[in-house]
Amino acid sequence: MWTLWRALTGGNDAIVRRREHNQYELVDETGVADPLVTSFATGLIGRGCSPHTVAAYLYDLRLFYRFLAETGLTLSSFRVAHSVELLAWLGAVPCPRARITSFPSAVRTTLSPTSINRAMAAISSFFDHLALADLAGVDRNPLATTQELARGGIARRRARGARRLKRVERIPRPMTREQVDRLLDVIDRPRDRAMILIMLQGGLRPGEVLNLHLDDIEYGRRRVTVRHRIDHPKGVRTKSRTERVVDVHEPEALAAISRYVLEERPRNAPTRHLFLVCGKGKHAYEALSYAALVKMFKRRCATAGLTEPWITPHALRHTHATWLWEGGMRELALQKRLGHVSFESTRTYTRVSDAVMLEEYRRALSRRCEEQADAEQE
Repeated sequence: MWTLWRALTGGNDAIVRRREHNQYELVDETGVADPLVTSFATGLIGRGCSPHTVAAYLYDLRLFYRFLAETGLTLSSFRVAHSVELLAWLGAVPCPRARITSFPSAVRTTLSPTSINRAMAAISSFFDHLALADLAGVDRNPLATTQELARGGIARRRARGARRLKRVERIPRPMTREQVDRLLDVIDRPRDRAMILIMLQGGLRPGEVLNLHLDDIEYGRRRVTVRHRIDHPKGVRTKSRTERVVDVHEPEALAAISRYVLEERPRNAPTRHLFLVCGKGKHAYEALSYAALVKMFKRRCATAGLTEPWITPHALRHTHATWLWEGGMRELALQKRLGHVSFESTRTYTRVSDAVMLEEYRRALSRRCEEQADAEQE
């Protein structure tokens, strides 16, 4: 039975042992670390993956090691034919945090297709690492999507292994204006109000907000520069590697940041990070962590009576994007503002409320009502 030390992924039994300098280990029940997984985790960090990504991959590998133990397989004996069996096994794994819906029969008790696809991707990357480093007797990735075949001097490619499951394309849930007003009404602390407003009116991700520096705010030009940073002392990283400039012409956000800097942020703080712990404790000068932001947001939502589980700090970004799309912002402009690399990421917001589709629906409904009225008169 494989376990991990220190809970980072949310499950009760999913624990990661994190050493200094972002070193991660998968250990057995006796506390002995697996050198292959340690090497893989070091490679992920070297490639620039975030600590949360590494922790999630280690949790997925823990499941894979359980599968190998239950089936009597080893890393070197795992073949393409076993991928279907692995998919079926993952599909029966209990979900650590079942999603409760409004329908009792719709309670999910096993891993979702998205979680299974992520696990398969993590295992495939692990095999790529083993083959590249010539470890554990693995010379190829049995979960590779395609395989090169050379027949008669012609290179062909064929599919290999069962890799992905179909998943539900969920649309983001924006907060209503009434929900936003209720949330803002219960926030009086300058720091908290500034963070929430810049996510709501600037569309910044939580990691981008926590990585802002003092000189990233241009009050006169009413804009914020979002830079790619990986030097946050609490391990918070910006998701996108593409830096961008975000114009913030709604006055509340920058006014709230200015108030926070003048009234609450310690003036002699040694760091240039914008959002600090503050207060009078020994950690007042430290940069705020992601966990602290989430905890603050949940506490504020509870005070405002917003108990829906989907209302998270990232929901403020969804709300910002949805409001701009409904206001008429074009897709390419919205993609640039949000910093999306893939255009498909931006298109998810166009499915929330399509103004053209709504207008066509109203026109068709009006025409139908007119036809019914004419029929009744006849």
